[in-house]
Amino acid sequence: MLVWLPTQDRSSPVLNVISYNLRKHAASGELMDLSVNYDVDVMCLQECDTEKLPHRLDDLDLADSTKGNRLGLAIYYRQDRFTALETNTFSLKKSLHDYLLAPAHERLLGIRLMDNQTKHELVVGDFHAAPLTATNSLRRHQIRAGHEALLGMGGEHITLMVGDFNYPFFTKNLIEHLKESGYALSLSNNRTYTRYAVFKGHFDFATSLGLDIKSVETLPRGESDHLPILVTADYTVAAPGGSAGSIAS
Repeated sequence: MLVWLPTQDRSSPVLNVISYNLRKHAASGELMDLSVNYDVDVMCLQECDTEKLPHRLDDLDLADSTKGNRLGLAIYYRQDRFTALETNTFSLKKSLHDYLLAPAHERLLGIRLMDNQTKHELVVGDFHAAPLTATNSLRRHQIRAGHEALLGMGGEHITLMVGDFNYPFFTKNLIEHLKESGYALSLSNNRTYTRYAVFKGHFDFATSLGLDIKSVETLPRGESDHLPILVTADYTVAAPGGSAGSIAS
């Protein structure tokens, strides 16, 4: 059962972002309820049939989606709060799975937003890493390249990248790698993938720069083999029109 959350103060720079792997579009029927019941500002989807997505979900508008993948990425955003300044899709380093089976040309979709009230600019990325058949080193390469691509979009160095990272094992090692670039990794309060006994773990999480991550919550299970996550972040740490911080060299 979905849980209703009270509407937040829209003058406060707190961001609610849902990330959800739809399992080959199977969970697409849940999107409207998620957008209504969780007071969502941005919704990032993976494994969706982008040609079948509605242009609007309650107060959320479809900003953009990938075009080169059979199962792609899509981002919705709250148009009454944000102005979408730019969207971009990015191709990341391919795994052997990509070459031999179903090529995934675009594994990252980014959107640069401006908060219409506070005038902060921020970038949100929707990310889907190579599957578990690939190596962790390749996924780290994809994550690092994804961060660089999103930073290239601007957004005052306020950056959030959410999605299916396919990185349930050796997460501490990933955290150390991210520290070198100034990014923080935030796991959800519960595991996001529990369908199979062997591959239980945190597959879906958030990486951030210039944000105070208040919480990352798993939401109730639907038709997907992944649980949706709700990321709540505060960007008062950054002054509008300035920089939230610098990247470690």
